[in-house]
Amino acid sequence: MKLKDVTDMLESTGYPVVYLAWRENEVPKLPYICYYYPSMTPETADNTHYAQFYSLNVELYTKNKNFEVESAVDAKLLNAGMVFTKEEDFLSDENMYETLYMMEVFIDG
Repeated sequence: MKLKDVTDMLESTGYPVVYLAWRENEVPKLPYICYYYPSMTPETADNTHYAQFYSLNVELYTKNKNFEVESAVDAKLLNAGMVFTKEEDFLSDENMYETLYMMEVFIDG
């Protein structure tokens, strides 16, 4: 998988997607997705760095708990062969829900 493949997969949900965070004056209406790579672990052999395993966090934000939107994101991740865990939180300061998907991706270029 390439880094662009991850972006393309998330954009195929039809929801607005951004890397890490929206700029204050560019935040779209809910629902939307933010994603980022909080860490990377190199894969090496024969004293050569040949690939990277990236931790990938995908954050889905919705106004209300929305099973339909969440199921659409679940389906895209599952269809791409992603194995993920999921957590949910209500952000009271923002008055919205966050569903956090956590997974690892093997990046080969």
